[in-house]
Amino acid sequence: MIAELGHFALIAAFSVALVQMIVPMVGAWKGWSGWMAAAPPAAIAQVALVAASFAALTYAFVTSDFSLRLVVLNSHTDKPMLYKVSGVWGNHEGSLLLWVLILSAFGAAAALFGGRLPATLRARVLAVQASVGVAFYAFILFTSNPFVRLAEPPFNGEDLNPLLQDPGLAFHPPFLYLGYVGLSMAFSFAVAALIEGRVDAAWGRWVRPWTLAAWLFLTVGIALGSWWAYYELGWGGFWFWDPVENASFMPWLIAAALLHSAIVVEKREALKAWTILLAILAFGFSLVGTFIVRSGVLTSVHAFANDPERGVFILLILAVFIGGALTLYALRAPVMQARGVFGVVSRESALVVNNLLLAVSAFVVFVGTVWPLVAELAFDRTLSVGPPFFNAAFTPFVIALAALVPLGSTLPWKRGRAKAFRVMGPVALLALAVAGLVWAMQTGRSLGGPLGAGLGVWLVAGSVVDLATRTGRGRWSDRLGRVTRLPGADWGKALAHGGLGLTIFGVAALTAWQQEGVAVLDIGDRLDVGRYEVELREVEQVQGPNYVATRATLAASENGREIGLLYPEKRVYPVARMPTTEAGIDSGLTRDLYTVIGDPQTGGGWAVRVYVKPYANWIWGGAIVMALGGVLSLGDRRYRVAAGARKTQAEGVPAE
Repeated sequence: MIAELGHFALIAAFSVALVQMIVPMVGAWKGWSGWMAAAPPAAIAQVALVAASFAALTYAFVTSDFSLRLVVLNSHTDKPMLYKVSGVWGNHEGSLLLWVLILSAFGAAAALFGGRLPATLRARVLAVQASVGVAFYAFILFTSNPFVRLAEPPFNGEDLNPLLQDPGLAFHPPFLYLGYVGLSMAFSFAVAALIEGRVDAAWGRWVRPWTLAAWLFLTVGIALGSWWAYYELGWGGFWFWDPVENASFMPWLIAAALLHSAIVVEKREALKAWTILLAILAFGFSLVGTFIVRSGVLTSVHAFANDPERGVFILLILAVFIGGALTLYALRAPVMQARGVFGVVSRESALVVNNLLLAVSAFVVFVGTVWPLVAELAFDRTLSVGPPFFNAAFTPFVIALAALVPLGSTLPWKRGRAKAFRVMGPVALLALAVAGLVWAMQTGRSLGGPLGAGLGVWLVAGSVVDLATRTGRGRWSDRLGRVTRLPGADWGKALAHGGLGLTIFGVAALTAWQQEGVAVLDIGDRLDVGRYEVELREVEQVQGPNYVATRATLAASENGREIGLLYPEKRVYPVARMPTTEAGIDSGLTRDLYTVIGDPQTGGGWAVRVYVKPYANWIWGGAIVMALGGVLSLGDRRYRVAAGARKTQAEGVPAE
């Protein structure tokens, strides 16, 4: 009965979304305030109905209701409760239900906190948001219904994919969906502005918090996925340029560009057409990622489904919304003329270059991701585009972007002078000194390590200098006091840029200086890797809640001094009949000692692999700092109050 109520609530939400899509849009067109006023209550009713539907599906998973087909395919009575709950979204149908729940929640948030928006703009934003919901409700109800009953329920389920039975993967998809779907708000604001034919500084300030929230959630989601791949898959890497990894990375890059571009709209009323285009493309890349994950056209260990019918439906959604928005953009872009002018040496110019680097790098990732599909369809050739291509094509853009960011932050708006760069002179010398010192200390003379170290110092020190320059002049004691009173957005920007520097340093160090050793060990044998030594002391069978594991006990020593025990595992899940690897890791500030136990060998002993990974945790530490910067920026009062209502209608002139 509860499942049927959940299904009914989903259908009711679909109906409410249809009303929200049509009535406010017509009201805004005709100027009927009563019809426009229908949007906020409809948005709130919609999220309440979807939440009820999602709660019903969650109840089915928690209680192991095997009369539902979805529960049978993705759960088991012996599974820990955390993974019963995460099984709700660890599949195609349930993840789509989470998608529309988040979509409706963003719409309800816009309804609740958008009281300062002009009535016509708010009505149109909520109507566009509802139209996206209508498309995905139809997708769920007609092709991916999560509430399908079985005529003859089995006694138990087939279990969730063992790779998804991990805390990192339990929270990774929800954060990614918050980011993907959060970009729908920027899309809705963009389309609403195109319909009105009006983009001004207030619009730029309204769209920034939504974009910032989406970028923040994407940052956390990508970091969680990378961390999970690092410790769970046993290969020791943090990024493989997998199609689904790229599917989350592309909208992250475009969202970062949109954030910086919206600043120019807000401060200088320039780059209006470009910012609107970025808002459309950001959500477009989110839909492309949805297509990659669910169509099966590109092979990935992360993919949910391999169903051509579903893939065609998503392509139709992509064509209607992005194609329609781009058509409207082509018609309206000429009326969105920029008011502000700026010189070649100015913060606006730096942000333009920043945008170009981010957009082109996203395009490079897109081409590398879809090219195997294009080659197969157009040329009947099977190609594989892997890490060597992405590393070679993407890295130059990262280097250029990292070099530019601290310089752009020091420039004034509108027109600057070259002497503005003088404040960064000591920072540049420090970065070069660090890079030179690292180069001199190396044995293998890798260029990546010194370059990454120098860029990391450049970004972190540049962020510190940026904060210092905002405290004015006078005694350092007075300036330190003023630092604590700086707006949250200033701190957020500094932390985001500094966190990027930490991540770049970690990636470069890990890539350049990682050490690896592999051997077949018997009990008591040792393996040396650099200054570390690992001894195999024991191998035993361990019974988990729903798996059987082969667990090794490894004693790690550094320069002859024992530093701890590590317990890598090889797990087998009997129900799913699938093995997984659990690495044993001794983490430190400057390195990880990473161990993996393999299969027993025919001649006796076990395969053991040991890595020394310098500064590995700096990769995710940098991501945490970036996310913290986003949180501080969102907490800035100027974002909470948005821009305030436009004072007069004359502040923006609608297009004819």
